[in-house]
Amino acid sequence: MSEWLNPLVEVGVLTPGLVELLGVGGPVVAILLVFSMVAVTLIVGKSLQLLIATWQCKTKVSDSLSLWRDGQVRDAHSLLMTSQQPVPALVASAMASVMRHGDSPLVREELARQASRHLASLKSYLKPLEVIATLSPLLGLLGTVMGMILAFQQMEAAGNQVDPSVLSGGIWQALLTTAAGLIVAIPVVMLHSYLERKTDRLVDEMEDALTAVFTGPLVGTSSGAVNVSEPAANPLNASDERRGHAA
Repeated sequence: MSEWLNPLVEVGVLTPGLVELLGVGGPVVAILLVFSMVAVTLIVGKSLQLLIATWQCKTKVSDSLSLWRDGQVRDAHSLLMTSQQPVPALVASAMASVMRHGDSPLVREELARQASRHLASLKSYLKPLEVIATLSPLLGLLGTVMGMILAFQQMEAAGNQVDPSVLSGGIWQALLTTAAGLIVAIPVVMLHSYLERKTDRLVDEMEDALTAVFTGPLVGTSSGAVNVSEPAANPLNASDERRGHAA
């Protein structure tokens, strides 16, 4: 098996020690090596995705919701309307929908659809990592069983002239695949758990922000809607007009 890997050693893709390991472990170790490379790629991609999605996200959403609760609905919406991050973008969409249509079942249904789309994007890459973490130790165990079968077959073929080194050599080669499977699985399980927990926190922030939008100042009004194309009426001016009519 190691002969066709020599070109990869010459270009520096693989080291001689890794080629020797692949030669001893066989196809199971080769599959685990591919799993490890795929897992590293997925972890890096998911980490970058979450970093971009959470960069200053909580601060922007918090500032916008403060303006929203104070009645400065257009300023609150403007603060988030250009953001491409999942949570600010969904909150901005919720604010725009509430300002136009109020708190209606159709608005909530549309926001639920948008939230599901963002949720699917946030949870991408997690399922393949879970599959790799589950299959890696099983593949290692399979390699061990196959190696043990081969070692006992060699003992049977040797008959009465059994060399203990044949059995011991076959056993350590078989156990090598189990070790390789655990080496791949353990860090993938840990990183998958961390990324999943971070994703869940982001989803919780999304739900909390949407709840804050629907408990804001516009929902309690009679119409529950504001025309976003026109400036909102100033409450101070409205009170001055009422005093002028009373006089």
